[in-house]
Amino acid sequence: MEAHLQHLLNAVVLGGTYALLGIGLTLIFGIMRVVNFTHGELYTFGAYMAYMLAGMMGLNFFMSLAMAAVLGMALGALIEFTLLRPLKGADIDTTMLVMIGAGIAMQAGEQLVWGGVAKSVPSPFPAEPVVLGSVSVGMNRLFVLGVALLLLGGFYLLINRTTLGVAMRATFQDPDTAALMGVNRGLMYTLTFALGSGLAATAGALLGPIFVVTPTMGDLVALKAFAIVILGGLGNIPGATIGGFVLALAEEFGAGYLSSGYRDAMGFLLIIAVLIVRPQGLFAMKERIG
Repeated sequence: MEAHLQHLLNAVVLGGTYALLGIGLTLIFGIMRVVNFTHGELYTFGAYMAYMLAGMMGLNFFMSLAMAAVLGMALGALIEFTLLRPLKGADIDTTMLVMIGAGIAMQAGEQLVWGGVAKSVPSPFPAEPVVLGSVSVGMNRLFVLGVALLLLGGFYLLINRTTLGVAMRATFQDPDTAALMGVNRGLMYTLTFALGSGLAATAGALLGPIFVVTPTMGDLVALKAFAIVILGGLGNIPGATIGGFVLALAEEFGAGYLSSGYRDAMGFLLIIAVLIVRPQGLFAMKERIG
C-alpha cells in the first residue's frame, strides 16, 4: 500500500506539469488549427530562461520562474506574428513544415548559445523530503504541484469567467461569427499562441530544478504533449488536463511495477490502446455540422 501511495503521489506531481503542456498545445490547435511543433522547444526555452535568470544572474528563484513564463509568452507572440500570420489562409502542409523548421532552428540556436553540456537550475528548497505518513516527496516537487494546480485553476477561470475567455471560446467555436460580433481574430490568435507558449515555458521552468536542462530535453516532451492531446481529444481543454494526469499515472505505475526503462513506452502503449478503442480521444468534443 505504501508503494501504491508513493507512485500515486509522484504521478500527481508530474501530471500537473503534463496538464500544462497539454492545455497549451490543445488551446493553440483548437483556436488556430495549428499543429505547434515548437511546443517542446518552448518548454526547453523556459528551462533555460530559469537557468539564466536564477543560476547565472542570481535573481530570486520565484521571480525567475515568473519572468521565464513571461518571456515564453513573448517568444510565442513573436512566432505567431512573424511566422504564422503571413501564412494565413495557407494549407496545413505548409504551416506544418514552417513550424517543424522553426522547431529545428530553435533547438539549433539553443545548442549554439548554451552548448551541449547539461545545466542545473539552482533550487531554494531543502534536499530533505517531506514525510507525509508513509510516503515522502521533495519540497521542490510539492512546489511544482502547487504552482501547476494554481495555474490550472487560473486558466479555467480565465477561459470560463472572463470576457477574454468568452472571445477565445467564440473564436474556437465559430471564427467567422466571432469576427462579425466584433472579436479581433488576429489579436485572439496572437494571445492564444502566446498563452499556450507561456504554459509550455512555465512547465519547463518548473521542472528545470528537478531535472537537468539540455537543448534536446524538449524532444520527448513534445511527443508527450501530443500524446496528451490525443488522449483528451483534439481541442478539448478539460480533456487535455485529465489526459496529462492519465499519462503520468501510466508512466509512474509502469516504471514502478515493470521497469523504469519502460516508463515512456507505457504512456505510448496507452495511447495506442485508446486510439484502437476510441480514435477521437477519451473526451472528444461534439461538433455541429451544417
